[in-house]
Amino acid sequence: MPNPDDFPLYPFKESPSQTAGPYVHIGLTPNFSGITGVYDADLGTVMINDQTKGERITLEICVIDGGGTPLKDALVEIWQADADGLYNARNEPRGEADPNFTGWGRAAADAETGILRFETIKPGPVPFADGRLQAPHINVWIVARGINLGLSTRIYFDDTADDPVLSRMDIQDRRASLIARGDGGGKYRHDIHLQGSLETVFFDI
Repeated sequence: MPNPDDFPLYPFKESPSQTAGPYVHIGLTPNFSGITGVYDADLGTVMINDQTKGERITLEICVIDGGGTPLKDALVEIWQADADGLYNARNEPRGEADPNFTGWGRAAADAETGILRFETIKPGPVPFADGRLQAPHINVWIVARGINLGLSTRIYFDDTADDPVLSRMDIQDRRASLIARGDGGGKYRHDIHLQGSLETVFFDI
């Protein structure tokens, strides 16, 4: 039997971290990238159908860098509860979520405007760890150039009154960075600022 001492370890240096490049879009949104035949449609592009319960909304997101320029290569995923506040997940303990709502979406930024668009529904409130209800919100994950690890944040709505997560923020003035603006007709717009005085609050999860 070989003696382990005869085979000293040669530790390798850690490979350098890389920011997201074009392969993220090729792998996750091939149709958007011009590669057809992999999927009929890119996964995550359709969240609702004619039978989905709840208030239909259009959510437009723009990811903006520290210089105020929209990122035209950003990719965003969202997760949210259905209209009754239930997640489409196997471990949802409170009941069965709406089978006509995926609860998850993925979109790539428009190459001209940097806008990402989701057709979804306004989520219901979900319980916090202590049982209090959280305000309706959408969980967001962002990846783009200059980002080594995906960033996580939330989007609330402009009718948000109280929320146990928002109330824990040390600087209450920054809660505005998590609230989408509505036009009164079911369309919401939210800008995610990566840096600068308007920097969005990100979550360490």
